[in-house]
Amino acid sequence: MSALSLSPRALYEEVAEELRQRIFRRELEPGSWIDELKIAEAYGISRTPLREALKVLAAEGLVTMKVRRGAYVTEVSEQDLSDVYHLLSLLESDAAEVVAAQATPEQLESLRALHRELEAAAAPKKPDADRFFKLNEQFHMQLLTIANNRWRNQMVTDLRKVMKLNRHNSLLKTGRINEALVEHRAILAALLARNPSAAAQTMRDHFKNGLAAAA
Repeated sequence: MSALSLSPRALYEEVAEELRQRIFRRELEPGSWIDELKIAEAYGISRTPLREALKVLAAEGLVTMKVRRGAYVTEVSEQDLSDVYHLLSLLESDAAEVVAAQATPEQLESLRALHRELEAAAAPKKPDADRFFKLNEQFHMQLLTIANNRWRNQMVTDLRKVMKLNRHNSLLKTGRINEALVEHRAILAALLARNPSAAAQTMRDHFKNGLAAAA
């Protein structure tokens, strides 16, 4: 690991973000022990901000603290994954219903624009799974932003961090990107038609199929 250039301000937050991204990139694998001494030395910091950073990640569910054994990257069980998808389905289908009923034309256009980028990322001749994954998340987060409930957004943000421990692999499964794209088309169509019940149902279907692919 190369040494990081970290700002003195909110040092533990910067360390938390660096570790968070390493977990998402699988540089720190689920179930692996986090060597605090090695990481602190590599980053050129004391163990105090590192431990504060680990507390942040533990609160997010990305790290599990074990008594007298230290910190480990969380392993997501099938039940964990099912629970996370269930809650996301409830929260995001509710948001989709709100957006279908209340979004401005400009807000709906922002979702349409993101969807066009999704279509391009899934182009048959040159699909870009990494870009599709990022745009997929941007679409969902933009929908939540439009629905405008900060408490729901906070819950979804934390749940999606846990989902990322497994989510990327599901999109790499054969055919899943195309399936997800078709589901997004249905969601967008329901939103543009201003059909709240259809928007909620298509979002629930999207998460149901996503869980099946991730399991």
